[in-house]
Amino acid sequence: MKDAPRVTGPSAPRQLHNPPAETTDWFDGRPGRRFRVAMPPRLLLLNSNQRLHHHRRADITRVLRRAAWAASRDVPHLERAHIIGVLHPEDRQRRDPANWYPSFKACVDGLVDQGVLDDDDHTRVVGPDMRIGHVVSGSRLVLHIRELAAAETPAELRK
Repeated sequence: MKDAPRVTGPSAPRQLHNPPAETTDWFDGRPGRRFRVAMPPRLLLLNSNQRLHHHRRADITRVLRRAAWAASRDVPHLERAHIIGVLHPEDRQRRDPANWYPSFKACVDGLVDQGVLDDDDHTRVVGPDMRIGHVVSGSRLVLHIRELAAAETPAELRK
């Protein structure tokens, strides 16, 4: 019996995947407890290139903050943290991950609302550093959080 013909070219269906866990070690093996806070897929995101009415911008910010608040329920209180924000796009278009800073900032504010961090000032938080992740269906933001030891300084993180 012959195998079914393979579909190739433009008519081939897009194959998007949602792996069960991240395979990238975003912190390069550095010590400290780690937590992954994934926002729900298909959230409307803020981009620094957008020109939105301030009411619309505030509405989107509120939704992102609440999503991060809800997604971080199981993360314990941390004195200091290094946060890497990963944008998992829906397609393979080129992107500048730093343009999504307003979305990442709203999510970090949600961590503060949840009590994960006392504040998101420079004495408690390094980041969020923005990265592009693998393609997923529906796109999503994921915050990777690493607890920092009291002795770790921002200069040591650049090594």
